[in-house]
Amino acid sequence: MKLDGTHQRSITRTADGAGARILDQRELPWVVKWVELRSVHAAELAIREMWTRGAPLIGATAAYGLAMALAEDGSDAALDAAYTLLLESRPTAVNLKWALDQVAAIVRPLPTADRAAAAFARADAICDEDVALNQAIGAHGLALFRTLHAENPDRPLNILTHCNAGWLATVDYGTATAPIYLAHDAGIPVHVWVDETRPRNQGALLTAFELAGHGVPHTVIADNAGGHLMMTGQVDAVIVGTDRVTANGDVCNKIGTYLKALAAKDNGVPFYVALPYTTFDASTATGADVPIEERSGEEVTHVAGEGGRIRVTASGAANPAFDVTPARLVTGYLTERGLLTSV
Repeated sequence: MKLDGTHQRSITRTADGAGARILDQRELPWVVKWVELRSVHAAELAIREMWTRGAPLIGATAAYGLAMALAEDGSDAALDAAYTLLLESRPTAVNLKWALDQVAAIVRPLPTADRAAAAFARADAICDEDVALNQAIGAHGLALFRTLHAENPDRPLNILTHCNAGWLATVDYGTATAPIYLAHDAGIPVHVWVDETRPRNQGALLTAFELAGHGVPHTVIADNAGGHLMMTGQVDAVIVGTDRVTANGDVCNKIGTYLKALAAKDNGVPFYVALPYTTFDASTATGADVPIEERSGEEVTHVAGEGGRIRVTASGAANPAFDVTPARLVTGYLTERGLLTSV
């Protein structure tokens, strides 16, 4: 995607090839700040403290983190320690473990001296594959959006999305946003309702930043406005990303997604989930088996803005970061293989 008119990926190798370069998403949209990660501990911190976020991007960052660890020490002990450190940085998104397993499987049979180069190469490949997967998701989504727009060709196609499933959550294009970008570029008039996505406001801060950079018409809304917009016929479809889809099709995504799915079901609005195969977790039976990350209550009690952080309540707060949308509420899964009605 474009940043200040220049094509960018959300993560790349550093110029010397020894680390990873990411956007510090905590500063967006007020400050565009690139950060270089030079160690496995820096990668773990960036994931845990959400300098970088989004299931596919977490996986890519972790893959580079494992490579950086092996560059310092290629032993089995170092590999196992780095794997465990990174795996525990965020518990919910399945891409994290998938990426670590991919790198570990490549390097374990190799001599210790060859492991770092092989790990970096696999991390590069994971990034390239993510871009290709998202392009394919976008292409299938574009066909879907053409059909949806044909039902009401005299007005813009109104899409509602929750959280950020764009290029800032992946390596490029995004999952849920890929068809939006492709539809806009193809001349389909599309307008996006952007949930603010409390408590970290990834929609208001990140999705809106992305859409503005690409020139896509959009409007930020309070999280609780979505049901009203659906009831009054102002939403043609809901599309979200996901951190994990379980074997039965349950969808684990940012907190508040379940409520959007309920409102969509009640109002006959199609509810789509965009994901690559790396986010499908066949080893977990249902959403009830997914560990739900509980983050600091300070994310709820304080709000970050251009002038810094302010406290908005004198009380304490609970902060479950994700919820589970049952498969029965999902209209379809938008994947690199096409639109699926079940997984």
